[in-house]
Amino acid sequence: MAAAELRDELTCCICMEIYKDPVTLTCGHSYCQLCITKTWDNQEERESSCPECRHRFRVKPELKKTRILSNIANCFKSALTTQDEVRIPCTYCDFPVPASKTCLLCKVSLCDKHLSKHSKSPEHVLTEPTTLPEHEELGPFKVPEKYYSGVTYCSCVYCKMGREHRVNRIEIMLKTAKNKEKLRKRLRKLISQREEVEKKVRRFQDYQKRVKDITANQTERVTALIRVIKEQVEALEKRVLMEISRQEEQVSLRVSNLIKQLEMKKEKLSRKMSDIEELCNTTNPLTVIQERKLDRADYFDTDEGDNDGPEGHGKKNYDDGDLDVELITVTLQSGLTKIVTELNKRRHVQDTSDMLLDVNTAGNNVSVSLDLKTVSWSEEKQTHPKTPERFEKNQVLSITGFSSGQHYWEVEVSILGVWEVGIAYPRIARRGRQSKIGKNNKSWGLRMKDNNPYSMIHDGKKKTLSHHPSCNRLGIFLDYEAGRLSFYELCGPIKHLHTFIAAFTEPLHAVLSVCYYNSVVSIK
Repeated sequence: MAAAELRDELTCCICMEIYKDPVTLTCGHSYCQLCITKTWDNQEERESSCPECRHRFRVKPELKKTRILSNIANCFKSALTTQDEVRIPCTYCDFPVPASKTCLLCKVSLCDKHLSKHSKSPEHVLTEPTTLPEHEELGPFKVPEKYYSGVTYCSCVYCKMGREHRVNRIEIMLKTAKNKEKLRKRLRKLISQREEVEKKVRRFQDYQKRVKDITANQTERVTALIRVIKEQVEALEKRVLMEISRQEEQVSLRVSNLIKQLEMKKEKLSRKMSDIEELCNTTNPLTVIQERKLDRADYFDTDEGDNDGPEGHGKKNYDDGDLDVELITVTLQSGLTKIVTELNKRRHVQDTSDMLLDVNTAGNNVSVSLDLKTVSWSEEKQTHPKTPERFEKNQVLSITGFSSGQHYWEVEVSILGVWEVGIAYPRIARRGRQSKIGKNNKSWGLRMKDNNPYSMIHDGKKKTLSHHPSCNRLGIFLDYEAGRLSFYELCGPIKHLHTFIAAFTEPLHAVLSVCYYNSVVSIK
């Protein structure tokens, strides 16, 4: 076994023979000088490579003979000369071992060890060891085959059949190369998949960073906005409280003057009462008669022209003395309205509180209120005049349109019935199925039917939401330049229902639709 292992170490993997003029490459593998030279001459690649490990050399290495390896190979060859002393050696042993039998069918000689593993079938006739013909005449051996870079050698059929014999290193190298090529393809595929995953990770990381930036900006913006609102509310509070204090001081001054006048009258009345009581207690009739003649007016006019007391001043004086609650309310309301107006200016949101409905577009079963802000379904057809703008369906457009900026309005809807709210281009069809909200590419709408989940409709495509209506007030926000139309439910915590994304190219009008009984929609 030691000799076999040594032979393997001294065998060139190209010619499968003991080294002749061995050279060692920088990668550590050794070859016959002639074998490696022929191999490199036949390689198609620009760069030379090691046949065993495939290491590539940018510059073809200079081949220098390895003396130590050459000496060892020569010594091993000398040891093999003892093969001549063995008359008939075993075909399969690496080291000369006398054969004990020869198989006439296989035409091979076998030692005791390999004979025990040989086929025992009758066609394999065994004889005493005999000399075998050359390889070209042997059935079990094939003619020389080209396995690598033009180098030829005889391939034993037993090696091909996997039986125990000297290892065919070239065949192993070829199989290894094929397997490595498959592995490289698999590796390239995995690298591509990993790169795709890394791209997705980077994309999500960028998205996460963008969300954080937006969150920080919105937090800063809302904080600043709330701070301004607080300042304005505090200023309004101070102004309203000052108005209340001013009115209180004014009323208090007026009431104090009245009290002072009444106190003076009280004192005067007390004096009169004292004089009268004194007269009543006197026993001299002449005194009573004389006093009556002198001060008749003072004693007997107490109930006439008495307009100084509360009764005399009448109820009006007390009403005039109350605080002017209406003025306080107007001051507060105007201040709040101003704050909201300033808030909308800061948000660039235009006021739509004056949005009115265009009766000339209302369908015949649509009833429009006198203030042009509420629509309801009518079983009886309305006596609307026929106009080109009038819808065949039960819907109506707003008078004003939006061609730029941000706009927000609220609608109050019925819990039951069937209704739709949204926006539409003014050139939306007025007749046929395509004229209904969301059934075309010129309108976007939110629909509700009998308290079932909301559904969003555009261009004939319907998307049903999982959320059931929980209140009867909705908010609609339009950002024309950004191409966003958002719907919100305004009860409890405000809930975002859906946002349409589109590139708006024409003026947009609010549109309301009521389809059946109990359907009512109002602009607030």
